[in-house]
Amino acid sequence: MKQFFAVLCVGGLLTGCATLPPGEPVAYDPWEKTNRHLFRFNEAIDKATLKPIAKGYRKVVPEPVRKGVTNFSRNLGAPRNIVNNVLQGKPRRGVEEFLRFMVNTTFGIGGIFDVATPGGLEPHPEGFGQTAAVWGVPSGPYLMIPFLGPQTLRDAVLIPANIELDILHHVDDSSVRDRLWALRTIDVRYRVLSLEELLQDSKDPYVSLRESYLQNREFEIYDGDPPLDDADDELYDEFLEEEDY
Repeated sequence: MKQFFAVLCVGGLLTGCATLPPGEPVAYDPWEKTNRHLFRFNEAIDKATLKPIAKGYRKVVPEPVRKGVTNFSRNLGAPRNIVNNVLQGKPRRGVEEFLRFMVNTTFGIGGIFDVATPGGLEPHPEGFGQTAAVWGVPSGPYLMIPFLGPQTLRDAVLIPANIELDILHHVDDSSVRDRLWALRTIDVRYRVLSLEELLQDSKDPYVSLRESYLQNREFEIYDGDPPLDDADDELYDEFLEEEDY
C-alpha cells in the first residue's frame, strides 16, 4: 500500500513541476492552495484511521515492546543508510552503519534490540533526498502528498528509490510483508502523537507543519549544523561582541 501511494501520488502531483527560483525563501510553496486541501484530506483520513489506532497501540502495547518495534523498523532501513552515507562522501559513517546493521541483526535478534548504540556505533540515517541535496539538487516546491504528508519535490521524486533499498520491500511473502508494513506505519504514527499539541496550539497548523518540516529537513541535510543566513550571522556576531564585554 505504501509503495503504491508513493509512486501513484507522486507521479500525479509532479506533472508540470518546477525548481526553486533564485532568491526564493526556503518555504517555497507555489501550490499552497492545493497543498492545504490535501492537508485537510490527510487530517480527516488520519483522525478516522491511524490516529485512534496509534493511541490504542500506545495504551495497550508495553513500552519495551514498542521500543523493539521501532528498533526493528529502523534496522530494516540500514542498506539505504549505508549507500547514501557513501554517496555523500561519508565512507566512515557508511562503515559504521554496516557494522550497526550486522551487530543489531545478529546480537539484537533481527534488530529488535539496539545493542550497537551502547557499543559506540551511533546511527547515521540518510536517504536519497539528502544525498541529492548534498549533490546540489534544489529542494523545489513544498508538497503535501496524500497519505504520506509533507515533502519537498526533490524528496518526493526519490521516494521510490528509498523504498527500493528497504529490506522489507524485498520480502517475498506478501502476507508477512504487508503485516510488517502495517506495524511500521502504526509505529511511525504513534511516535508523532506527542508532537500534535504544537500544531493544535498553532493559529495556522498548515504553516506550522510546513515550517517545522522544512527546518528539520535542512537540519538533517547538514547533519545538525545548517549554515547561518546573513541575518543569523549578524545576530551571532552581536552575541559574540556582547560576550566580550
